[in-house]
Amino acid sequence: MGIDIEAGGRVKSKTRVTKSENPYLRLLCKLYKFLARRTDSKFNKVILKRLNMTRRNKAPLSLQKLAKLMKNKDGKIAVVVGTITDDKRLFEVPKLSVCALRFTETARASIVKAGGECITFDKLALRSPLGQGTVLLRGPVKAREAERHFGKAPGVPHSKTAPHCRSKGRKFEKA
Repeated sequence: MGIDIEAGGRVKSKTRVTKSENPYLRLLCKLYKFLARRTDSKFNKVILKRLNMTRRNKAPLSLQKLAKLMKNKDGKIAVVVGTITDDKRLFEVPKLSVCALRFTETARASIVKAGGECITFDKLALRSPLGQGTVLLRGPVKAREAERHFGKAPGVPHSKTAPHCRSKGRKFEKA
């Protein structure tokens, strides 16, 4: 006699594994997989999950947004699983300790010039293995241009979706 499986069968929940060929990213995944298993820190589990995300889910974070989010959190390390980009609109960069997957050259220069530091995830694992004294941040994932076209069809009542048309004007689609 077989087992009674409800319609649709059993759900197999598999965690996403990175498809990246980057050896450094793969080693970080191994390190945080170990930390997530051996410590009961939610921080390490979240970092592992984010390291295994697709590139478009590891959105970049600008220095201006980072400075704003870290305003009254001195002494803490900002942790971003993604890239830190420079922002020319920010004139005075505060002293920050930032851990990220990568930094643009100008962003790194700005942080170091302000007396801050840029650290990698392996250094973070040594300094704070349980994630104490850290602030976990992420970039705006839904800020991509493509996201404007998702949702209710353009032209439908209460739709804020942008139509896919070549350009704006009298001769083009008016939804």
